[in-house]
Amino acid sequence: MHIPEIPNLIHYAIPFFIITVLLEVFLTVKVKLKEYEFKDAGTSILMGLGNVAIDLLTKGIVLSLFYAIYHFYHFFTIPFSWWAWVLLVFAEDVSYYWAHRFGHVSRLFWASHVVHHSSKKYNLSTALRQTWTGSFYTFIFWIPLILIGFHPIMVFTQMSISLLYQYWIHTELIQKMPVWFETIFNTPSHHRVHHATNPQYLDRNYAGIFIIWDKIFRTFEPEVEKPIYGLVTNIETYNPVKIAFKEWLTLFTDFFTSKTSIKNKFNYLIKPPGWKHDGTSVLSSDLRKKWENARRK
Repeated sequence: MHIPEIPNLIHYAIPFFIITVLLEVFLTVKVKLKEYEFKDAGTSILMGLGNVAIDLLTKGIVLSLFYAIYHFYHFFTIPFSWWAWVLLVFAEDVSYYWAHRFGHVSRLFWASHVVHHSSKKYNLSTALRQTWTGSFYTFIFWIPLILIGFHPIMVFTQMSISLLYQYWIHTELIQKMPVWFETIFNTPSHHRVHHATNPQYLDRNYAGIFIIWDKIFRTFEPEVEKPIYGLVTNIETYNPVKIAFKEWLTLFTDFFTSKTSIKNKFNYLIKPPGWKHDGTSVLSSDLRKKWENARRK
């Protein structure tokens, strides 16, 4: 199989990220939607730069692992053909949906993903607020694509395309896209819901490129009420190191210091964020149920 050389798209996109963030700052101030919080944006940019630096190491390791898996076993040999790329767009997006969903319902994965939700603002710089630890282990959700027979280079390229697509949806400057687009694709409106802490919006709209998966798996919620961004319990700091590792520290503290059974200790890893062995937790699902009950009344 001839393997074309495909560049790292994220690195080439960095100048575009910088230009568009500056453009959004100008437009936000010009139309006076709200004051632009430069400290918050600066933190997001630093988190993004840290993510790129760490990925220089981890992507080499993960790509080597993908190559090893592909070399020893795969069901089919899928060529670098146009139809294979079309199929991969959807297959990779399903993988992203489940990786993203587990990032919210399992604390082990939330410990890295929480970084992306830690800003109380929502703008293009928020898209750059990325984890420093997730790339070490979240790649497992894409292994099935390698086993099916997609070449590792194809998978990595589509992962980058998905990430680039998701950049533009982190804005409040675009209210709604055309109805047909809102029906099929992930949009700023759909993704604002995902970043919101309003009870009805919690753990909804996990989409990458296509919003159809949320509709199929019943996690879709339309944007109605104005979103309130951030976390249920916010990390009140602009320090990128604290943001990157605070949840990991809390997770390990719960795991090692909780006076409970071994089973419950491991539940701190696999249960949703906010779970406590003594029943004192407040889970996002509980808050959503309270909102749904109040709405019925």
